[in-house]
Amino acid sequence: MDPFVHFLRLDGIRRLRDIEARHPALRGAKTPMHTITDKRPAGGDSLPVIAGAAVGLAAIGAALALADVHSPLRAPFTLFFLLAAPALAIGSALRGLDALIRPVLAVAGALALDLLVAQAMLALRLWSARGGVAAVGCLSLLILVPALLTRLTRRRRMTHSQE
Repeated sequence: MDPFVHFLRLDGIRRLRDIEARHPALRGAKTPMHTITDKRPAGGDSLPVIAGAAVGLAAIGAALALADVHSPLRAPFTLFFLLAAPALAIGSALRGLDALIRPVLAVAGALALDLLVAQAMLALRLWSARGGVAAVGCLSLLILVPALLTRLTRRRRMTHSQE
């Protein structure tokens, strides 16, 4: 007999009703679907998207400046890179501070780093936009890499201590 025809008969539906009658949810028990909870805030999923877009804009700005491409987007994207790259690096190094203080200090540190690079390049008569972007990018990496390595070693220690 065809299985589909067997299901359409009343004994197939009756079996289904027997299963429903014995379901634990009818007695107030939670089913596996009821135990799945999502306790993240509603806007929590947009933060990685915004961060990815910011990194992309900064990378485009650095690429436009280093390749010496003449575009109306070059100046705003490069300025965004000059602020975002050191701010990200300094913010990651200041991981233990309060969440409201860290961005303020990161942006202030980024401005200070940009000004120091510009002043040093002007004093040495080496100023160029490409050189400034390269110097800020390298200094940002020099600040970011030790902070990431420190976080990685702490995470490894935590996993080894839990085992």
